Amino acid sequence: MKLTFLGASRQVTGSCFLVESEKLRFLVDCGMFQGGRAADELNRRFPAFDPERIDFVLLTHAHIDHSGLLPRLFALGFRGLVHCTRASADLLGVLLPDSAFIQEKEAEWANYDKRKTRKQHKNELAPLYTVTQARDVLKRLRGVSYDHEIRPHPRVRVRFQDAGHILGSAILEVWLDENGKTRKLVFSGDLGMPGRPILNDPASIETADVLLVESTYGNRLHKSLADTVDELADAVNDTITRKKGNVIIPAFAVGRTQDLLYLLMDLVRQGRLPRNLAIFVDSPMAGAATEITLKHDELMDAESLDLLRWFRTSPDAPYLRVTEDVEDSMALNKIRQGAIIISASGMCDAGRIKHHLKFNLPRAECSVIIAGFQAEGTLGRRLVDGARTVRIFREIIPVRADLFTLGGLSAHADRDALVNWLAHFRIPPERTFVVHGEQETALGFAELIRSGLGWNVEVPELGASYDIVA
Repeated sequence: MKLTFLGASRQVTGSCFLVESEKLRFLVDCGMFQGGRAADELNRRFPAFDPERIDFVLLTHAHIDHSGLLPRLFALGFRGLVHCTRASADLLGVLLPDSAFIQEKEAEWANYDKRKTRKQHKNELAPLYTVTQARDVLKRLRGVSYDHEIRPHPRVRVRFQDAGHILGSAILEVWLDENGKTRKLVFSGDLGMPGRPILNDPASIETADVLLVESTYGNRLHKSLADTVDELADAVNDTITRKKGNVIIPAFAVGRTQDLLYLLMDLVRQGRLPRNLAIFVDSPMAGAATEITLKHDELMDAESLDLLRWFRTSPDAPYLRVTEDVEDSMALNKIRQGAIIISASGMCDAGRIKHHLKFNLPRAECSVIIAGFQAEGTLGRRLVDGARTVRIFREIIPVRADLFTLGGLSAHADRDALVNWLAHFRIPPERTFVVHGEQETALGFAELIRSGLGWNVEVPELGASYDIVA
């Protein structure tokens, strides 16, 4: 068996792993690289293999850095099935067409710039994939339930376990038969932080011959949820009540938006934020993702279901509106005070959030709350790093708004939570690969596992292949 690391190797995005055995080839994840020009180049070079020879794909969850190159895989010849949880399949029905729309628009803008500079028409940029190609992928999805075992190939068994990261996220247990022996591979996917709103904690896994474990926050601890909620309440009250401004929150449409809605509603229920608070979710995709979350209420924890009942019946509940069309979105920029605007994308690099930042960053009475990981090269990362001006839509925008970074809302497990999850293995895996972390973080987390647990740990480079001896 050979394992090749095609993404999320000494970096956070682009999750994609190729497993090869005799007359068998499959992918685990097929994610898009994110974060600047280097990521764009990696996406355009994808794939480093023949898509027609891939038998099937296993998907840990619907986030674009794990699923976003599926349409390109199909466009280049893959005709197999994509196996994921039912909730992930529902989310992909929203996320992949939206991603394709962004690809088409970005190519259109790039080509417009080329025409303005009189560059040759033959050099025009094609989108990574189209909306039509993204929709074609949806026909090949096969949804499964947690704890249910499937056989995507006569020599492969797979079980999806709850990863607690976003709705439908999964840890994959994969058993592969080779030369009369069975080897078990475990792909952690993205592991959630225990004790967070809405979802259950990550499932424990006890055995693996080969383990791939994420390390996004493998070098730090998150703030406690209680401290994070206090900071969120203080930031909103300071901005809405004292400064009379707006609160702008860039948030991933899937997972983070729903977490923020939960926390804001709960703070209103506790009397810690003004009753009838005005919350706008400016993302049709986030609205659709919220509807999908409600559809899969069997995956929600008891506290979330109780809060949902309060929201639907209490006269004190926040005013919540999900904007649909562009005109509604543009109208939000006329609101001068009292609004909480949650908008995508979560790293501020695309989508409607850029308009809200353009209008509110220059205003000292406003605040921006960063509630998630910001990859290197993104607009969100530049804000977190303290930029005093940023470029948005080719304009230089001064940064005068207050910036708050909430460290405890991450959908990823922190260092201690990752170590605690690893501690459930009864015996060390024969080989452990640390993935899905920036280089310094991944290397540091690998050393922590090596010294603390005594495991055999490796940190693969992008494109590296390893023979797994049966």
